Amino acid sequence: MPVLADQGHGVGPRLRLHDTAARAVANATAADPARMYVCGITPYDATHLGHAATNVAFDTVCRVWRDAGIDVSYTQNVTDVDDPLLERAEQTGEDWRELAARETDLFRDDMAALRVLPPTEYVGAVESVPIIIELITRLVEQGAAYDLDGDLYFQVHKDPSFGSLSGYDEATMVTLSAERGGDPDRPGKRDPLDSLLWRAARPGEPSWDAPFGAGRPGWHTECAAIALDRLGMGFDVQGGGNDLIYPHHEMSASQAQVATGERPYARHYVHAGMVAYDGEKMSKSRGNLVLVSQLRADGADPVAIRLALLGHHYRSDWTWTDAELPAATARLERWREATRLTQGPDARPLLQQVRLALADDLGTPGALAAVDGWVEGAFGGLGEDTDAPGTVRTLVDALLGIRL
Repeated sequence: MPVLADQGHGVGPRLRLHDTAARAVANATAADPARMYVCGITPYDATHLGHAATNVAFDTVCRVWRDAGIDVSYTQNVTDVDDPLLERAEQTGEDWRELAARETDLFRDDMAALRVLPPTEYVGAVESVPIIIELITRLVEQGAAYDLDGDLYFQVHKDPSFGSLSGYDEATMVTLSAERGGDPDRPGKRDPLDSLLWRAARPGEPSWDAPFGAGRPGWHTECAAIALDRLGMGFDVQGGGNDLIYPHHEMSASQAQVATGERPYARHYVHAGMVAYDGEKMSKSRGNLVLVSQLRADGADPVAIRLALLGHHYRSDWTWTDAELPAATARLERWREATRLTQGPDARPLLQQVRLALADDLGTPGALAAVDGWVEGAFGGLGEDTDAPGTVRTLVDALLGIRL
């Protein structure tokens, strides 16, 4: 990405983001480099617009940090062994490893097309099994794990702050756990909310040897182990969709805090809204997907797709309609036409407006509106700055990821 400071435009303001745990907007960085972990995909199907919206949002976080002169250490996982992946592989007769590799490659191609800057580290669950086993071993040593028919569970209430991230009551947590891959009704658990650390080997499933028996890792433990290994405790931002607040982020935080005896796991928990289609949250299980790869195959400009996503505030839940892409495409073309003019209004006020909008909890709709205002001024002949069109191209590329 272009660095505006290198072109004499100074640095932007420090980023403030809404912290789910604090229920407030706060300064998102304590040190340089900024450290961020964002939960990635389970690669059993193609990238849909819900994935894209979340990844574009956290890519924008990285852009704003870098514009403020802050280096970024950004880790994202890929859950390349888990129940949904294994179930899809069994349905299709494909080797689960080949399915995971193919869909991971497609995801990365889609993100590159959307101009999402790659994370500093992109880490798979399979390659991380040794560090996951190490984390589970620490929890066993802390007396925070127990065996149930060969499976190993984490005792959530070993963390005295368990539940503080989400703020949900126990009934809500039980309901969400059942909806989001948990097993609160399993007989023999010490607490319905206790989460799976290690699933004992089952016939036909991949497994790895461990001191507590052959098996494979639980999802929450995977992310906790990778984040601790790559970023350490107290990293700046744990990110993902708001469907990960509970149980995934709550559980990962508690496991890490109990294992290390330190807190906090993350200084801020930042969550993107859900994208709906046909009246329901877009998800693979519902089958109501709008796929980035299909839009691209149908001839959509990936930059227009990104612009459509940026038109909604990252924390909002919203609905994709068939009008979204044509509107974004028309907006993109108008921006491109304006920046091909030989002159325009002074771009310095626009740069300040965009920087302030983004630094205030990623106010992308306001940033786009500011660019629209400059564009209208350029078409209206309101400025004679011959450097302005080039400056606008540079700033929307650097800050918004929109290549004109």
